[in-house]
Amino acid sequence: MTTIVRAADVQVGDELPAQSFPLTRLSLVKYAGASGDFNTIHWNERVARSVGLPDVIAHGMLTMAEAVRVLTDWAGDPAAVVEYGVRFTRPVVVPDDDTGATVEVGGRVTEVLDGGRVRVELTATSRGDKVLGQARAVVRLS
Repeated sequence: MTTIVRAADVQVGDELPAQSFPLTRLSLVKYAGASGDFNTIHWNERVARSVGLPDVIAHGMLTMAEAVRVLTDWAGDPAAVVEYGVRFTRPVVVPDDDTGATVEVGGRVTEVLDGGRVRVELTATSRGDKVLGQARAVVRLS
């Protein structure tokens, strides 16, 4: 059963439920196929290392998409996210093993706006490193 978050019940400082998103090499291949982004740094370790990366990295837009799921799950409706933006601060390195990488995402309400909207700031880390900066969104709640 989905809990509906109502704007009247939300206050500045409220924490959104944190989530973990596993990313494996298979995740990257599937995303490449769906997005059409077949840049070799996302699947070829030799090429990734040749350009100075520690290993294959996740697509930035995939990382961004996983992070916004915290908002859409919380609001109960993907259309509730009316603004969303991030800065990519560090790549998510995805090793070629059975574990891959994990992106940990949490959020906090930073402002209650008019019209049932709230501003939320997200935190996204992988292996303890901040991977998204200035991750902010406006969500329209019921």
